[in-house]
Amino acid sequence: MISAGIDIGSRSIEIAVLEDGAIRETRKTDTGFDPIGQAKKLIHDLKYDAILATGYGRTLFEIEHDAPTITEIKAHARGAVYFFPQARTVLDIGGQDSKVISLNAAGKVARFEMNDRCAAGTGKFLEIMATALGFSIETFGEEAMTARKDLTINSMCTVFAESEVTSLVAKGENPNEIARGLHIAVVKRALSMLKRVSQDGPVVFTGGVANNPFMARLLAEESKREIWVPDHPEMNGAVGAALLAQERK
Repeated sequence: MISAGIDIGSRSIEIAVLEDGAIRETRKTDTGFDPIGQAKKLIHDLKYDAILATGYGRTLFEIEHDAPTITEIKAHARGAVYFFPQARTVLDIGGQDSKVISLNAAGKVARFEMNDRCAAGTGKFLEIMATALGFSIETFGEEAMTARKDLTINSMCTVFAESEVTSLVAKGENPNEIARGLHIAVVKRALSMLKRVSQDGPVVFTGGVANNPFMARLLAEESKREIWVPDHPEMNGAVGAALLAQERK
């Protein structure tokens, strides 16, 4: 059986195609101003027996394609267990939200907490800060890793933090050290949510921000827990949706 999962997020859209439980193909594009149009481009030549949608745009996809949907929480939980069968905790940091999911021994959702009220501590936050410092988002973590000291960032509001960064640059502070301070601020925000949901054991780190190696390293250092990052962690939700589409048949 060939199943597909599409994760229509606020910043990007991912699709995963699985055949008999094995990943056959993945695709990704920016969400842009027309998420359904972008989704159509991704799936127009795909062959599948079943598809399941998740993410912010799942309801629009359901209306357009008469396709079933699943919550992001369930999709990310299922994807994490696919990559790491022993997973009990998932931390997902995406473009404009973050979530922590606690799983029971059967891999089902036991508890979760989600922050989608603002961009603080998300990929969008890091993207804006990287731009303010003259870095690309792809190299932002690597630049932060070269810093020799920490700088405290007091605000996690994207607008105020950007002003704070501009002020620090004007004072002659090292951009790499500012970058390190921003990464630490994001990690502390994630850890506060993580501690409320799950106290121990390894953490499966997913979402686009998990591609940043410095974030994974800081999470491990600050939490004193193992951090497991799947290959292409931004695909986790789409993979989970594809698996659930297969299991519904």
